[in-house]
Amino acid sequence: MRKKITQSIGILLLIVGSFQVSAAEYLDGIVAVVEEGIILESELAQEVASVVIKLKASNVQTPPENILYKQVLERLIIDALQTQLAQRAGIKVSDEMLNGSLQAIAQQNGMDFEGFKQEIELQGMNYEAFKESVRKEIVINQLRSHEIGARVKVSEQEIDHYLDTEISAADQKVQYLLGHILIAVSEGASAATIQAEDAKAQSVTEQLRLGGDFKQMAVSVSDGENALQGGGLGWRTLNQLPTLFVDVVKTMSKGDIADPIRSPGGFHILKLIDITGARSHIITETQVRHILIKTNELINDQEAQRRLQLISARIADGDDFAVLAKANSDDTGSALKGGDLGWVIPGLLVPPFEKAMGKLEVNELSEPVQTQFGWHLIQVLERRNKDNKEQQKRNQARDDIRKRKIEEETGLWLRRLRDEAYVDIRLGALNE
Repeated sequence: MRKKITQSIGILLLIVGSFQVSAAEYLDGIVAVVEEGIILESELAQEVASVVIKLKASNVQTPPENILYKQVLERLIIDALQTQLAQRAGIKVSDEMLNGSLQAIAQQNGMDFEGFKQEIELQGMNYEAFKESVRKEIVINQLRSHEIGARVKVSEQEIDHYLDTEISAADQKVQYLLGHILIAVSEGASAATIQAEDAKAQSVTEQLRLGGDFKQMAVSVSDGENALQGGGLGWRTLNQLPTLFVDVVKTMSKGDIADPIRSPGGFHILKLIDITGARSHIITETQVRHILIKTNELINDQEAQRRLQLISARIADGDDFAVLAKANSDDTGSALKGGDLGWVIPGLLVPPFEKAMGKLEVNELSEPVQTQFGWHLIQVLERRNKDNKEQQKRNQARDDIRKRKIEEETGLWLRRLRDEAYVDIRLGALNE
């Protein structure tokens, strides 16, 4: 069986399948006007077809055709609004950046670039169309980073408070597999509308508790971004969940359906599908020192290497590394300490330096190693394994608080973008 292409930024495969009849019925008229742009009926039918394929691959029954078309059209509208906003902001993706992303996708699938292109074509996809889908997704991600990510900040006080009050050490070792359904409520909705959506959320919750299929229900009724994937949020720790979910999820058992949770964006229904444990945070620290010779108009690569080889020979004859570092190293900060860079953790130093350092035994001298800073003579003094849990907790807390804020802001921003936009849906059944 041929391996299916996957990639991390969520591009759906544009394959026209079981909904070709619908595309033929509509021919190629306008299904929606979105600000200054349009969505064609053929675009809608094509996207519906790809969604149907993904649902079938996940063994999720497709909802009634009018509901599916409405869900997919809403997603196309949101994408169109973001694309237009990105164009107005002057956001563009160069061919170089696009090709880099495509190469990364190929590597994720265990292929070289040419093999990946061939596989795309063999699976019935148009490679140029696939490229443009990737380009559009990158543009949207850059737009969200510009509109939301740039203004999201995380303070040390927030991290302290977060670790002290929200997530215990035991909690951090637990991962949750969650399903999510959103019954959206627009900003400024009337009390009657809110009450009606609340009643809808309660009804959906009861149906699920009576044995309703969660994935099928999500596809049919959810307004969340993951609706067409059956509402799955994937594996997450508590500190990767939106704030308003945390206290609820901590009390749930496997298989539970929570009561609807109210937020500014609507009513959220959660199912705890599974629970699992966490990973160790043991890292290897290295105490390392070096001597740096920088290149310039007077010292080329060959001269820098020659000088380091002479220094290496002197150390082999008994001269002190620290004394030679103070006298010869162009890294003035470490030279004052005899070339000592202290204890370093993985990822702290530039890759060529770290790669060479990793191959050295304790007290062994390297050959001259080139980085963007110049040429280095490297010596490892000691290694130790350390439980980096506390620093890892803070780093993870910072990342997760930021992700949480971005996720919450993105949901509100998308809802506001949709509510404030001019959208004229011209397919009668979708206006009912």
